[in-house]
Amino acid sequence: MSDHPLAPLTALARDTPVVEKIGGITITENPDLAIASLAVRHGRELDLQTLLTPVLGEDLPGPGRAAFLEDTAAIWTGIGQWFLMSPVAKHPDYAWDMKYIVKDTASVTEQTDGWVIFDVIGDSLSPLLERICNLNVNAMSDGDATRCLIEHLGCLIICRESGRNISIFGPRSSAASLHHILVTAAKSVA
Repeated sequence: MSDHPLAPLTALARDTPVVEKIGGITITENPDLAIASLAVRHGRELDLQTLLTPVLGEDLPGPGRAAFLEDTAAIWTGIGQWFLMSPVAKHPDYAWDMKYIVKDTASVTEQTDGWVIFDVIGDSLSPLLERICNLNVNAMSDGDATRCLIEHLGCLIICRESGRNISIFGPRSSAASLHHILVTAAKSVA
């Protein structure tokens, strides 16, 4: 056994998630979600829904939507494609668990370490987001999900509570850049 055990780090290379409180806005790095992507195989849509509905408690969300369930979240990411998420502490091998459930109806890939997630909470997030992307946050309601560019980064934004609570998914390799963008924008509206 090695005398140097490995210790996981967050996307911002810390032992614990980074939390920034700037004025009335809180930006929190969220490393606690296991993420699996799901792509339905040709002609297997109904079979996939049949297998997943008992697990999710409802159908997979449609275009531009996300569903937050007790232990799982599902986000539509494209035609026949979704991200499924669950707490990593409960499901450390989440992609494998999903592959076992969906069998040959869909392709499943591990995404957990490919993304950084920032939860942004505040009284009014519209001014912050207006500075970093061309998304009309005021038009988003609970459960809306969309892709957009933040600076040059392809991101996924999920509205958890209209105008007040969003999650931003960005490439893990650009976590520090995305964090800097968010903090700078929050300081400019604080």
